[in-house]
Amino acid sequence: MCSKTDHTIHGAHHHFGWDRSIPPVATVAPGATLEFECLDSSGGQLTPASTVADVARLDFGRINPVTGPILVEGAEPGDALKVTIHQFKPSGFGWTANIPGFGLLADQFGEAALHVWKYDPATLAPAAFSPFGRVPLKPFAGTIGLAPAEPGLHSVVPPRRVGGNMDIRDLAAGTELYLPVEVAGALFSIGDTHAAQGDGEVCGTAIESPMSVVLSLDLVKAAGLETPRFTTSGPVTRHLDAKGYEVTTGIGADLMEAARGAVARMVDHLCRTRGMAAVDAYMLCSVCADLRISEIVDQPNWVVSFYFPRIVLE
Repeated sequence: MCSKTDHTIHGAHHHFGWDRSIPPVATVAPGATLEFECLDSSGGQLTPASTVADVARLDFGRINPVTGPILVEGAEPGDALKVTIHQFKPSGFGWTANIPGFGLLADQFGEAALHVWKYDPATLAPAAFSPFGRVPLKPFAGTIGLAPAEPGLHSVVPPRRVGGNMDIRDLAAGTELYLPVEVAGALFSIGDTHAAQGDGEVCGTAIESPMSVVLSLDLVKAAGLETPRFTTSGPVTRHLDAKGYEVTTGIGADLMEAARGAVARMVDHLCRTRGMAAVDAYMLCSVCADLRISEIVDQPNWVVSFYFPRIVLE
């Protein structure tokens, strides 16, 4: 844990989308440690008092704000920005929603749904979803990246070679992330913080939660990095492994369809064995269950497996 920061970047200093022309809110030397106040992915549109009716009123022009950008002195195209994530300071509030038209099974779940979470920001004890389960928490930043070289405003939704909305749950405290620099100064921003997420974020949202992030920024000159890479400080699934998993599969010639099949079968399994409503099972899968490619060499069919941690149900 890092106790001293050189700068605090307040949540008011946020932007929507990536654009190399956005003026930096701070300029730092390599090695600087900063604390970022990050908004949730709704940009504050959803609150602890929100209801499902608020999901239909979301302004998608205000989705996924990121705090920044930060200019790092000496950063040049071809370098890599090294981001060392020290600490998350969670808020204790989060939300998960099914947003019509969004998510892996959007064609099967056309109605809006919302679950508002309350958790202990000090202990990060597993958070109750409902009588059906409690989810172990693992804070991370879903969107973390640099400005692209191509001029103009670019949507924050798709990830890019310079990072962005990657939704990698292992970008947690202790991780070192390397991002390829495309513009002078790098122009680093971060947001979309989550209290927990399964690999795949299958319904399109995790436990979306505002929180602060403490991290350091450094440079690796002439790194020649093509896409982001990262190093974890230890095991990445220990918070979920203790009781084993329920696993469903999808098998076929199309990885996307296999993934959809594996998730749909897990939703059906949870409904049948736990008495859950389908949309609740779908949202719960999004915050704690993991999609994995189990086999991709035995053509013409590939295997995708969906791992639901049994600890959530006990």
